[in-house]
Amino acid sequence: MSEPRHTRWERIEDTLATPYVRTFTERLDAGEDVDGEARLADVLLPRRARVLDAGSGLGRVAEALRRRGHDVTAVEKDPALVAISRERFPEVPVVERDLVELVPGVLEAVGRPTAYDAVVAVGNVVVYLADDTEVEVLRRWRDLLVDGGCVLLGWHPVAGPEHSRDYPLALLREHAAQAGLVVEHVFGGYGLEPVGEDYVVAVLR
Repeated sequence: MSEPRHTRWERIEDTLATPYVRTFTERLDAGEDVDGEARLADVLLPRRARVLDAGSGLGRVAEALRRRGHDVTAVEKDPALVAISRERFPEVPVVERDLVELVPGVLEAVGRPTAYDAVVAVGNVVVYLADDTEVEVLRRWRDLLVDGGCVLLGWHPVAGPEHSRDYPLALLREHAAQAGLVVEHVFGGYGLEPVGEDYVVAVLR
């Protein structure tokens, strides 16, 4: 049996102390608008779509999409984040699995859809994947898409958060092609800003 492949996120000793958790917890508590990613995803989706929020973290994007009428399945491995998500957003179902293990049988076993109109993996999910699993994870997502479905990604391509890896757009294009996906659109943010060096938003089909 092969050894488990740990994600880069798992290298962080106290994930609840990360800037990501602190910042968005504070913004949620303050009632701020944190729906930017969900608004873009909603534009890409048919009404009442099935959405997989891969690496869902605190659950804020999944909840924002649920409020917009979509059937959302959140997937998160970190038990501390799962606990927060379930407490704050109890109507969002969370599947506790590693993204590399995400196959239709896993979802079916917990009563969730096995085909989706979109996979949403925003907020640096791809730069925290276990080393050398990027193509495998992209392939898992591709296999869960309905015809015409898409993947929405967002990440810092260089100099990202603690323990993340550099992941330039050119490498994402290579990995997407190997996984049977095409990079259809690229932006610099969730408001469709011009492409820059600090952040990448990509739509794959």
